[in-house]
Amino acid sequence: MPAARSEGPRVSAATATPVKSPGAGPPRRTPAGPLAVGLAAALLLSLVCGVALGASDLTWGEVLRLLWAGLTGGTLGADETAAYSIVWEIRFPRTLLAAVVGAGLATTGVAVQAMVRNALADPFVLGISYGAAVGANAVILFGTFAALGIWALSVSAFASALAAMTLVYAVARSAHGLTPLRLILTGTAMSYGFSAVTTLMVFGAERGEAARSALMWLLGSLSGASWNALPIAAATVAAGLAYLALSSGRLNALAMGDETAAALGVNPERLRRELFVVTAGVTAAVVAVSGAIGFVGLMVPHLVRMLVGADHRRVLAVAPLMGAVLLVWVDILSRLLLAPAELPVGVITAVVGVPLFLVLMRRRGYAFGGR
Repeated sequence: MPAARSEGPRVSAATATPVKSPGAGPPRRTPAGPLAVGLAAALLLSLVCGVALGASDLTWGEVLRLLWAGLTGGTLGADETAAYSIVWEIRFPRTLLAAVVGAGLATTGVAVQAMVRNALADPFVLGISYGAAVGANAVILFGTFAALGIWALSVSAFASALAAMTLVYAVARSAHGLTPLRLILTGTAMSYGFSAVTTLMVFGAERGEAARSALMWLLGSLSGASWNALPIAAATVAAGLAYLALSSGRLNALAMGDETAAALGVNPERLRRELFVVTAGVTAAVVAVSGAIGFVGLMVPHLVRMLVGADHRRVLAVAPLMGAVLLVWVDILSRLLLAPAELPVGVITAVVGVPLFLVLMRRRGYAFGGR
């Protein structure tokens, strides 16, 4: 593995990099190790809060006892069956899935921004999310794949996401290879096309609960979480994170430009192709179980870079934890703000994330491409 410089004052005009403002001192950095440990502790606390907080009237003591009984196989009274189902069958898998989805979106956001070297990139830029929406809407609105039962939505969304990924890759690839500009343009164009298809599907369907469910899915929702959905999503996110962590040195080289990466012994086209497959697979897996949740993949990588710098070894150690904590609390808010009704998760990520992002950006002197 070539030794790659991880930080510099201006590594690329297209890469989001913290830079020193004129007249100001060097950007303050938070040590990645203690920050990761603190976020891991915050994630454990957030998971407990995610299980304990909800519309049902359960005390913290009851929730902790039922959760412990589920984890250790303890004995419960017959009158606790309903409460146990709420804690163990509904809230706990949902909270865990929120953490997995948040970690996956944040991780792929880091990878996509490095892959296309664009500060505005996130998992949606590849067109995968709206590609998954076509398959999901087919199930919600028209009952496609009804024979698959509870798996119909996830399987259809995942299959259509993979089809979209293949289409984007085939169109973006040219005789000159897989370039960042062609990826962005192709992914963006495909996103508009898939979005138009999903809109037509909603308008063509009968109005009512199905159209509302389709809209909720498009804005992101974890209401369909179950133990069955958790293993595949968790395994896919873990595999993607492991690959990216092992490739952090090459990501640093790629972020400095193709010419610099090649000079450091990294094949930029091959790495970009690998990143495309990994990020598309992780995005398809998380979108299939949570819907199209926006802003996490865009915001979290920038927040992490403001704190720990641009070195991908530090960024990838912190971003998954921050994404997991963020989405667990967003899901809690989505359940509590208008209980017993639920708000779309994507609405809360935007409402909470936009002002926080702008405030932090101004306070930390963060700049995109040296501007």
